[in-house]
Amino acid sequence: MGIRILFLLSALQFISPVIFGQSFDLVIINGKIIDGSGNSWYYGDVGVSQGKITFIGKRESYHSKKMIDAKGLIVAPGFIDVHAHIEGGEFVSPTADNFIYDGVTSVVTGNCGGSNLDVGNYFERIDSIGLSLNIATLIGHNTVRRAVLQDDNREPTREEQKQMELLVERAMKEGAVGFSTGLIYVPGTYAKTDEVVSLAKVAATYNGMYASHIRDEADKVDEAIGEAIAIGREANIPVEISHFKVTYKPNWGRSSETIGLVERARKEGLDVTIDQYPYIASSTSLDTTLPTWAFGGGRDSLKFRLSDPAIREKIKQEMLKELKEKKLKNYSYAQVARYEPNAAYNGKNISEVNKLTGRPPKAKYEAETILEMVAANNRTQMVFFSMDEKDLTNILRYPFNMIASDAGIVSFGSAMPHPRAYGTNARVLGRYVREQKIIRLEEAIRRMTSLPARKFNLRDRGLLLESFAADIVIFDEHTVGDVATFTNPHAFSKGFSYVLVNGEPVVENGKHTGKRSGQPLKGPAAR
Repeated sequence: MGIRILFLLSALQFISPVIFGQSFDLVIINGKIIDGSGNSWYYGDVGVSQGKITFIGKRESYHSKKMIDAKGLIVAPGFIDVHAHIEGGEFVSPTADNFIYDGVTSVVTGNCGGSNLDVGNYFERIDSIGLSLNIATLIGHNTVRRAVLQDDNREPTREEQKQMELLVERAMKEGAVGFSTGLIYVPGTYAKTDEVVSLAKVAATYNGMYASHIRDEADKVDEAIGEAIAIGREANIPVEISHFKVTYKPNWGRSSETIGLVERARKEGLDVTIDQYPYIASSTSLDTTLPTWAFGGGRDSLKFRLSDPAIREKIKQEMLKELKEKKLKNYSYAQVARYEPNAAYNGKNISEVNKLTGRPPKAKYEAETILEMVAANNRTQMVFFSMDEKDLTNILRYPFNMIASDAGIVSFGSAMPHPRAYGTNARVLGRYVREQKIIRLEEAIRRMTSLPARKFNLRDRGLLLESFAADIVIFDEHTVGDVATFTNPHAFSKGFSYVLVNGEPVVENGKHTGKRSGQPLKGPAAR
């Protein structure tokens, strides 16, 4: 008799959620659900248990440890930023406030050819410290090439090419989601297309994808896009063209042409997509204002060249020639974001910095100021005002375009970073959805969620679906917006009430809780 009673009690305990109502760790009620698919919003509730979405629908009552009333608010999947540069920042600021306050729950790092070489060790470190974000990574071409060839300006030998292929293979097996290039940067700029194709083929073998900062985003942007597409075709690998844009006034208006190249590739049957940040200024190293040959052999070789008056003058003349081709009179378009030797330079453009040095206000003297800054600091981060708003909105309308910040984890109040580090998603939702109506809200959410999840093979992310990870954002569509500006970049986005990462409230009532519930997101080969 006792055994029967115990059995009956055990059976009732097992089926009680069905009979008496399913129990949840957290339930979001009364929200306008935008599920990430691009479909229209609908009213519903979302139940979360053990980090997963376990119910979507409507009930009269719930058994839940925690209830969030989202009346009047949008409930959407957490945003996925597919173009981030968080290496180093994740261990200094593991709560990643600038991303979290912008609704981002997952990032893909390792972009533009720069990544951790030992992906397995990287994931172990992330797992051990805990982050507020989920992290996926690409394996970077520049990192791999530097490990084998250093910064040499030459083709690899057959054996060196094989070494690079083995490094890419190891990274893919350890969880990289794909292979990235930064073909404007040293040493990737020294690589010919065949070298990149061979490495992309390795990533393709392990169901990875290819993300590229292409060789040129100005006069030769069409050729650079063509190379990225050709690599995808030859390696049989999906292609993502990073921070898609056309730069400098002679090229303004060419966005229809460049989008057309992508669309033609898609009609051919190639999986080519793009990503974009919603600003008319880019951000990268001051090094890019110098000819790339000057860096051949590394920074020691650069300093040696700069010490030779004849070579220094040659470098400077090439810089001035490029400036003229861009139809720019001086370097006032280039603003210092972070210059470690002298913080007084931060926030000033090169013309203003040149004035501080006491030199005359002419481009040739500004070029000399740049050479001194490059020699004194390994990486001076800059903001370059080089794009046109009409091209930006034209690109934003393209349906196979994801929203991505091209930013890292920033320390609040430090230096003068690009405002995209704080406000990328909120800017799209506030300025381009609500105010300018460039795209629909549901479409913007799709570009931030399911489209990147599909492209970067992030399983069970990017949609509000039962059994999917409970990465969820709750925001006010009427107030959401960016606050960060180029003159005052350290300002968190507004309008986000809750951000859940793997079911844990990382933002609650608009405040970061300090929760570090993020996880490494490994690629298909490691899964």
